[in-house]
Amino acid sequence: MGNGSIRFGVVGTNHRHIHGQVSCLTNAGAQFVSFFETDKALAEEFAQRYPDVRRARSEAEVLEDPSLPLLVTAAIPADRAPLAVRAMRHGKDVMTDKPGVTTLAQLAELRRVQQETERIFSVCFSERFETRSTVKAWDLVRAGAIGRVVHTLGLGPHRINRATRPAWFFRKERLGGILTDVGSHQADQFLLFTGSTQAQVVAAHIGNYANEDKPEFEDFGEVMWRGNGGTGYVRVDWYTPDGLQTWGDGRLTILGTDGYIEVRKYVDIAGRPGIDHLFLVDGQGTRYVDCASVVLPYGPALIRDVLDRTETAMPQTHCFLACELALEAEARATNLTAPR
Repeated sequence: MGNGSIRFGVVGTNHRHIHGQVSCLTNAGAQFVSFFETDKALAEEFAQRYPDVRRARSEAEVLEDPSLPLLVTAAIPADRAPLAVRAMRHGKDVMTDKPGVTTLAQLAELRRVQQETERIFSVCFSERFETRSTVKAWDLVRAGAIGRVVHTLGLGPHRINRATRPAWFFRKERLGGILTDVGSHQADQFLLFTGSTQAQVVAAHIGNYANEDKPEFEDFGEVMWRGNGGTGYVRVDWYTPDGLQTWGDGRLTILGTDGYIEVRKYVDIAGRPGIDHLFLVDGQGTRYVDCASVVLPYGPALIRDVLDRTETAMPQTHCFLACELALEAEARATNLTAPR
């Protein structure tokens, strides 16, 4: 580890997003020091992938290590906020996988403890922070490429891969529901691109159309938000067919007064190969924007924030508001497939 970087530890490796979280930090120069995982099989798999990282004997061993200013987690979703509270009370900043919180009560405690400890609570919204096309879209919007943004349309389809999902994935109390989980990505992007600092749920729906043997599970969700910077609509689902070459055709359309941007994050179906496709339509025409060389800023920015006590990676108020919008949408959603 060179000057200007940090050391970090991991507790909770239940979601494979943990590998992206680790990479975004180590690629930025941070040193991965130790991890703890209660599930023996997960721990052994994780240790094989990171053979130079110390396997801790307990959560406390990681939390009580004063040389680790940052705790990283992709634990079972319902366990992330309580872990973050414990970490912040041990003087650590926290980077968690989404959703970082699964209930409004957890969110209230997170806000209180974060204010008391002045620690950083950051959710790694991978559909923004780990996709170069979305980062490029933000650069274009800030440069005025499409005028004033008035609306965002987010599509978040996923492949369910039922055979490989653990039992907790199908329990609402553990996952939080589809709008809490997948919808949190979309809340983050809606707030960012519309510049909204206040927002509310206009309407929301959830349903379980294809997994009736898992009655707590939700495989469809949609929500409309209204903010003080614009409006947004989101549709998320677990229906990606096996015929698609990737896990989901995630898209984001950003509508401005002078044009629009469409981001096809993971695939351009029947079109260009690869990922991170961006299309810009403005007064001059329609063009494809190559995003291959776009730098992903989240990891380096979060490291700077830990060192300098700043909020360059993501303002704390934005993080909490994105979580709140997803939770409120889930809480208010009408279940379209519930027994009448």
